[in-house]
Order: sequence, then C-alpha cells, then structure tokens
Amino acid sequence: MIKKWNVVHSKQLDSNKIFSTRKDTSVSPITGNEHDFFVVEAPDWINVVAITAHDEVVLIEQYRHGNQSVTVEIPGGMVDPGEEPIHTAKRELLEETGYAGDNLVSIGDVFPNPAMQDNKCYTFLATNCKKVGETKFDTTEDIITYTKPLSEIPKLVTEGKITHSLVIAAFYWYYLYKEANT
Repeated sequence: MIKKWNVVHSKQLDSNKIFSTRKDTSVSPITGNEHDFFVVEAPDWINVVAITAHDEVVLIEQYRHGNQSVTVEIPGGMVDPGEEPIHTAKRELLEETGYAGDNLVSIGDVFPNPAMQDNKCYTFLATNCKKVGETKFDTTEDIITYTKPLSEIPKLVTEGKITHSLVIAAFYWYYLYKEANT
C-alpha cells in the first residue's frame, strides 16, 4: 500500500497575483530520506460546458502566454477567495461570453497536475444557454465567442484544434454525464 509522505518543513518561495510557490521537505516512508518538492499554490478553477437549445457549444478563443498561441476553449476562470465554484461558473460564463443558461450543474472535477499543483478544476454544465448580455473582459482578456455544433467537438479535439487539457477533460465529463442521464 502506498503511504503518505510526511512534510517536515515548508517554505514560501515566491508569490504573485495568480499563484505562489513553496518548497516542501518531505520524508520518504520507504527510505526515511528527506527530499525537496516544489509546489505551485494556485486558486481553484472552473470550466463551463455551455450548450444552447440547438445543441451548440459556446466556445471561446483567446491568446495564451504559456504556449504563445491562440487556443480554442470553453468559458472558465479562477475561483475568487470565498466564492463557491458554481457562482464562479455563472459569473465567468456571463463575463466571457454574454451567455447564461437555465440550469447549471456540477459534472466533475480534476486536479490539473497533482505532481506539482495544489488546485482543483471544477466542470459545470449549463444547458439551454442563450445570449443575454454583453461581455465584460478583464484588462488582460481579448476573447472571441462563437458556437459550434456539439457533434463537432470530438473532431476539433482529434484535429488538434482543441488542445487545452482541462477543456478536453471537461468534455469527457460532459460525455460521461450525458451517458448516465439519457
């Protein structure tokens, strides 16, 4: 049975607006040796699979600095301190796309990279979505919003048009949810 490593020391290294880093010194339960591990402390995140009454998915495109390219994604964003993920999902869907849905349900969550990150990404499904307002972008956001038939999503993934791993995980959650509820 895999045993938990005992953290004997933690040290904050750096902090900025989006995340902070720390160094944990942990003891191996097998050898008793100490090892250093570096952890990115990041806020939890949400993604929204937003489906219209015509079985279209609300997609966004935006520039991402990590891979220096424009990516195809779904609405998403950071959970603010003290905010419930479902409220973040409603807020981000409206702010990034101008869309809202009749119903918002949690359909799954993942740890983006538990080897080095401490946060979770929650996925929500919004159904019967329609355009209800204007977008309200942050000063660093430049987003294009559009819809695509839900049936085209697998092709967009296999063709390499959707490459964001958390977006692909969100669609996996969607297909599991749909299978269990039809």
